[in-house]
Amino acid sequence: MMNPIDVQFSHLKKIRNPYPNSCIQHARSLKSLLIWNSHEPNHCLLQTSQELARSLVQQFNPNIPIEEALTPPSSWYTSPDFLSLEFDQVFFRGWQAVGCTEQVQEANSFFTGRLGNVEYVVCRDENGEFRAFHNVCRHHASLLAFGSGKGSCFTCPYHGWTYGLNGALLKATRITGIKNFNVKEFGLVPLRVAIWGPFILLNLETEAFSQQGYDDVGMEWLGSSSKILSTNGVDTSLSYLCRREYTIECNWKVFCDNYLDGGYHVPFAHKDLASDLKLDSYSTTVYEKVSIQRCDGGEVQGQEDFDRLGSKSLYAFIYPNFMDRYGPWMDTNLVLPLGPRKCKVVFDYFLDASLKDDEAFVAKSLEDSEKVQMEDIVLCESVQRGLESPAYGSGRYAPMVEKAMRHFHCLLHQNLMNDFYF
Repeated sequence: MMNPIDVQFSHLKKIRNPYPNSCIQHARSLKSLLIWNSHEPNHCLLQTSQELARSLVQQFNPNIPIEEALTPPSSWYTSPDFLSLEFDQVFFRGWQAVGCTEQVQEANSFFTGRLGNVEYVVCRDENGEFRAFHNVCRHHASLLAFGSGKGSCFTCPYHGWTYGLNGALLKATRITGIKNFNVKEFGLVPLRVAIWGPFILLNLETEAFSQQGYDDVGMEWLGSSSKILSTNGVDTSLSYLCRREYTIECNWKVFCDNYLDGGYHVPFAHKDLASDLKLDSYSTTVYEKVSIQRCDGGEVQGQEDFDRLGSKSLYAFIYPNFMDRYGPWMDTNLVLPLGPRKCKVVFDYFLDASLKDDEAFVAKSLEDSEKVQMEDIVLCESVQRGLESPAYGSGRYAPMVEKAMRHFHCLLHQNLMNDFYF
C-alpha cells in the first residue's frame, strides 16, 4: 500500500504539462519537501496542495504578446487544488459583488449566500443600514438564516441562540452555570459591506473589521472605469425586474471566457442574436480590473426612452466574476464557483419603469435572453468536456477579438502569483 507521500507524488506525475521535464523535476522537489516535513502530516499535505497549484500557475506566461501567447493550461480549469488557490487569492480578497439592493429594499430584510466555504447573510437593520455577517451561530456552528426574508432578529434553529440585525447576541438559551462567558465576545462575526450603484459588495478578508464607510469603493472595485460605468451604463433609476439562476457543468472561468471573446462565437452559436448586431463594430477597451466591449446593434423599436443609449450595447466585465450588459436592458451575470467543473450563474434583470408593465415586451425579451443562455450553456459544458480530454493542453488567442479574455487571464495570474515563496 502506498504511503501518503508516494500517493501525492504519483498524482503530481500525472499532471499534464507543456513542459513535462520541468514538471517532473518540480514534482521530485516536492517529494523531497514532503519527506522532510513528514513529521507534520497535516501541514505537509496542505503545503503540497499549495505547491502543486502554484506550479500550475507558472505554466502561464502573461508577458508574451497576445499574437504569440498560449492560453492557460487545461489544469487551470480542472484541478481542485487550483480552485482552492483561487478562493484564497482571488475571491477571499478585495470586493466581491454578491447581489443588489433590491434584495434588501426594506428594513429588517435579509438574504443569504455562499462563496467557497464562506456562508454570509446581508441585511438591512431597522434604521435602514446595510450590514453583513458570517451566517454561522457562535454556539455550535449551525447556519442561522436561509434564503431571504424579513425579521427583527436571527434565531438559530439548532439551540435557539438569538442575534440582532446589528450582530449582537441577544439571547443564549440554557447556559446556567457557564463560566467566563462574555456576551459581547459572542456576537456574529461581521463582514465589510458596501454599495455601488444598485450593487451590494462584500469584502471577505479576515483582517480586523472596521465599521467605517467606504467612499472609495468604486475606485477599489472598478479602478478608473468607475466613472465611465456610472455615466454610461449603470442606472440606479431602473426598476429591478427578476432573477434567474443556472447551474452549469463547467469551471467558472469557462463561462467568463465565453463572455470575453469579443463576440467571436456569436455568429456561430447565437444566430438570432447575430442578426441584430453589427459584429464588425465590436471594440474592446481594457482598464485596470475591468474590460468593456461595445457593439452597435439594430434599431430599438418602440423604445423611445432608450434614445440616450442609441443602438449600442455595452458589455462590462468586472474582475473576477461579475458581468453587466447595458442597452436597452441592464442585466448582470454573477458567476459563482461550485467546484472545479461546476458553477452557478445568477442573472438579475433591470428595466426602465415605463416599460416594466409592457408584458409582451418583457416576455419576449426574457424569452430571447433565455434562448441565448441555453445556447451558451451547451457551449460551456462542451468546452469543459474538451478541457478534460487528454487531447488538449493549451490553445491560442484570436488577437483581434480576444483581448478582454487575455486581460482576464493575466489579472488572474497576477493574483495567484501573490505571496509565492518559491
